[in-house]
Amino acid sequence: MITKWWQKAVIYQIYPRSFQDSNQDGIGDLPGIIFRLDYLKKLGVDALWLSPVYPSPNRDNGYDISDYQGIAAEYGTMEDMERLIEEARKREIKIIMDLVVNHTSDQHPWFKEAKKSSESPYHDFYIWREEPNELISNFGGSAWTFVPEVGKYYLHLHAKEQPDLNWENPQMRKAIYAMMNYWLAKGIGGFRLDVIDLIGKEPDRLITKNGPKLHDYLQEMHRETFGNYNVVTVGETWGATPEIAQLYSGECREELSMVFQFEHISLDKQTGKRKWDLKELNPQELHQVLSKWQVELQGKGWNSLFWNNHDLPRIISRWGNDDHYRELSGKMLAIYLHFMQGTPYIYQGEEIGMINYPVASIEEVDDIESHQMYASRLKAGYTKEELLASINAKGRDNARHPMLWDDSKQAGFTKGTPWLPVAISSEISVKNALADPNSLFYTYQRLIQLRKELPIIIEGNYRVIPTEESHVLVYERLLPGQRLVVVVNFSNQVGHFSLEHPEKSGVVLIHNYQQEIKEQLAPYEAYAILYTKN
Repeated sequence: MITKWWQKAVIYQIYPRSFQDSNQDGIGDLPGIIFRLDYLKKLGVDALWLSPVYPSPNRDNGYDISDYQGIAAEYGTMEDMERLIEEARKREIKIIMDLVVNHTSDQHPWFKEAKKSSESPYHDFYIWREEPNELISNFGGSAWTFVPEVGKYYLHLHAKEQPDLNWENPQMRKAIYAMMNYWLAKGIGGFRLDVIDLIGKEPDRLITKNGPKLHDYLQEMHRETFGNYNVVTVGETWGATPEIAQLYSGECREELSMVFQFEHISLDKQTGKRKWDLKELNPQELHQVLSKWQVELQGKGWNSLFWNNHDLPRIISRWGNDDHYRELSGKMLAIYLHFMQGTPYIYQGEEIGMINYPVASIEEVDDIESHQMYASRLKAGYTKEELLASINAKGRDNARHPMLWDDSKQAGFTKGTPWLPVAISSEISVKNALADPNSLFYTYQRLIQLRKELPIIIEGNYRVIPTEESHVLVYERLLPGQRLVVVVNFSNQVGHFSLEHPEKSGVVLIHNYQQEIKEQLAPYEAYAILYTKN
């Protein structure tokens, strides 16, 4: 039985630095988000997930937090944050905070004290060893850095400026829980928990993800913090399988509402290699993976549904067609995902069809992960051309270029100099999307409306319908007396699928072509039909 508000919700992710600049310093801010709330209300979303807005040196674009209970000056003030929470509430929109509790910035007061002396009460808030082992940072290189003041190495599974917290320390955990309750008391709608599957790490055993105490910590967190509020919690879990996901989000587990799993996101990289090692996506393989998660979490957990986020390239450039079929392929991708069971996430600009931003040199790149990959692989013998091709395909900056609001000089994002270049386009903007009743924006708006109106989208059982062509993907959702069929052509080639008299016996809920549904599918054609027994 579906009872939680977030099971019926659609969540919109905002990357605050790139959403809307209100003071013309080139950096998006909280007053800018407030200014755009009516636009988000028009889209129909129920909650806004904000990437981190805490004070930070921005070594990793805010995911290196130096003060958990503050607001970075570039984004505004705590009064701005409180006003955002209240103005969003007036529009029936909740605010979800992005929170990193696996690590802090090396500029956090805890770490500054921790590295002064082994006797500091904060020293054991972090993970120290006399000698490093072979653990590798997710950004490349050793995961250990030496501090002469204490004669020890500290662990950092990301950049060296992001020291990992020691979750075995109960005093550290209490401090984290107090901070979380501080935000919950302000009326936020929940947390997105960054790399949460790493907090149970056991570095001496080379265990990073899914450590043996991970779920003990999460159950304690639930008891001490968000379990006392009606909020949503979603964990970023790169190592999750459907079985593991059930441990987080099962009905009786009292841990998280859901997790972000990334199995489908890894399907265009070579097996056993890193995301930069590219291969072409097989649509049928994608269908199999997403269908597996649908079936195996049915009644046992809850899915998060997403194509994009702040770490991923734009989905139309990645798996759609950002040339001749930009809007059509964008609509296809949206229709395919939004009729599945779970909570959909829309990343800023996805609803207007924003695409990747290619660069010609590493000097144009801001992202630390891309820079570290480029430097290490250049030494390993890769060519600059190969490395830039990978960055243009998968680099995180692709998602972080400013939002395109209109056709002015900086696309309505700022009147100053933007922190990342604006990908100015004569075709792609909110202004253009709102003016065109057939735009991608209105497809997303319609999908959100349908989710609110039709219980079958929320509760219906999922079943794959086999097809003869690998690029034609079909599934159905089932409730007693109802059947919802979703058909997509995941290709710029013609496809074929036969439904007996589809428009005579069922209601077409959505279709990305303005034409009659036929057995032959046009490039990127997608539709959903609802059948009801009399």
